[in-house]
Parts: sequence; structure tokens; C-alpha cells
Amino acid sequence: MKKLLNTLYVTTQGAYLSKEGETVLVTVEGEKRLQVPIHTLGSIVCFGRVMCSPFLMGFCAENNVGLSFLTIYGRFLARIQGPVSGNVLLRREQYRRADSKNDSVALARSCLIGKIANARTVLQRALRDHGPKIAQSEVEKAVDLLGGGLRRLENNNSLDVLRGIEGEMASCYFGVFDHLITHQKEGFRFQGRNRRPPLDNVNCLLSFLYTLLSHDVRSALECVGLDPAVGFLHRDRPGRPGLALDLMEEFRSFLADRLVLSLINLGQVNPKGFSKAETGAVTMTDDTRKEVILAYQKRKQDEIRHPFLGETAPVGILFHLQALLLARHLRGDLDGYPPFVWR
Repeated sequence: MKKLLNTLYVTTQGAYLSKEGETVLVTVEGEKRLQVPIHTLGSIVCFGRVMCSPFLMGFCAENNVGLSFLTIYGRFLARIQGPVSGNVLLRREQYRRADSKNDSVALARSCLIGKIANARTVLQRALRDHGPKIAQSEVEKAVDLLGGGLRRLENNNSLDVLRGIEGEMASCYFGVFDHLITHQKEGFRFQGRNRRPPLDNVNCLLSFLYTLLSHDVRSALECVGLDPAVGFLHRDRPGRPGLALDLMEEFRSFLADRLVLSLINLGQVNPKGFSKAETGAVTMTDDTRKEVILAYQKRKQDEIRHPFLGETAPVGILFHLQALLLARHLRGDLDGYPPFVWR
């Protein structure tokens, strides 16, 4: 099993990253803030006005440490990496499957099964843990509709139809998401999904965590030698990591959405940690952003039993396990791709 490596998130504006010996050195206005051995890192993510020396970039590439740059709002800009690992035959098979309608439908269906099943489990857990505090009848109705969506997936062989079912189920799920917020309702009211830019505090949290999740899934795919840009549900589009978006569907509700609910309901974030621009875009303060990143990293250390492999692993390893299972399926070692389904 792949060793769980840490991700270094740099959010301090004006920070400068450089190489010193076998370590990554972080300074701010000439003052040393952090020094980390390269072998303890899996990737580095820089937000906003963060600079890196050319020597560090090469150092990271040589040591297979991904270096990503995002805007301060969490929008992906660029990624620096070394040579792609894995067998070229695996990537050629990935491209062949992506060009095949039947194979694309089968793999897209698997990803959507994981997405809808996990969203349904999030609602079921909410009913179990907070039944008297939430609108039970509405949430129960959404659970039933999501169950129906899962059954409908089995009877369709068109990507367009599968996408239509996905859209319906997402609307159903997010239609009751506000009921799952049991504290700080005034500051964290959710009236539907919006992005680019997010227009409320809840969507700001969701978009930011989806960005972190996308980065981790993309790294996992690259580690096993798959091309993150060529997906099955999300088709080719310049600059879009289609396969990473496919695979992360299984983890949106299980990891990101649940973490948003925990941060709000446990009071780990509060409305004062957000600001709205004249355009309506909502952003987090530096302190809130750091709190969210810390909570995300901590959640990735939680242990869970993998439903297909039967092994216990940290949540942060799940992306790598699913990428490996997908690679094994493409190589012909598995008859189908088993999505991650949370129980």
C-alpha cells in the first residue's frame, strides 16, 4: 500500500519557497517560517501570491512531488510535475476505452453509482443522528428518490441519459442540504449550488473543498500512470481534468460535503470568517481558509474499511486505492471498476 504522504498547503501571501539541501524552505519577508524534508511530502499546493524558486521546482519534479498553483479563491491555475509514471500501455488502453461508447457508459455508470449511493448515505446518516432537528419527511423523500436514481442507472446505456439522471439526483440532494445544517442557520443558509464565483458562505466552503479534493484525486491518478485529463463521464475539454472529475464524484458527499456540515454545525467556522465583494463573490479570510485546510488534512487521517478490498486504510489513501482499482480494470485484471461506496 502506498505510504500516506503529507500535502503542504501554503496560504500566506508573499511566501517564498526554495530548496535548502534535501528540504523545502518557506520564508516570508526573509523570515524562516517552515522547513520540511522533501521525502515527507507528496505534494505542495500554493494559494495566491506564493513564489517558488526554479531550483525547488526541479527538486520537486525529481522527487515526484507535485507542485500546484491556485488562485487565492481556490481556482486551479497550473501544476508542475516530473515524468509520468506507469506503463504507456495502460494510458493507451485508457484512451481506447474513452473512445468506446460502451466502455465509457460502463465506467461512467460506476462512478455515478458511487456518487449517488454516498449522497444517499449522507442523508440517511443525518436522519439517524439529527432526526428530530431536521425536516424528516423531506429528507426521507430525497433518500427514496436517490434510491430510485440508482435503479435507473442500471437500465440506461447513454451518456446523455446518465448525465440527466446525475443532474436530477444532484438537484434532489442539494435541495435538502440546507436541512442538514443544524447550527448557525442565519450565517450559513443554503439555497442551492452556485460557483464561479460562489455567492454564499456554504457554496464558498463546498467549492474550496472540491478544489482540494480534485488536486488529491488528480495526484493519485498520476501516481498509477493514468492520464487525469481523459475521462469517461466528463469528456475531453482543454484544461479540464476529466478523469479526476470522474473519480472524485465518489468522494464529494462522503468527504467534502460531510466536512462542510461538520465545520458549520460544530462551530469550527463562523460567518465572520467570510467576506462578500461588490460582485457578490464570497471568499474566506486567511484564518478560515487555514482552519478548513487543517480540518481537511485531519479528516484524511481517519481510518475506514475499504468496502471492496476489505482492508482498513486512512481516508487519504482511498483516492490511490480507487485509482489503482481503475488501472487494474483497464489492464483486464478486474471485470469491472468497483466504485467506493460508503456504508
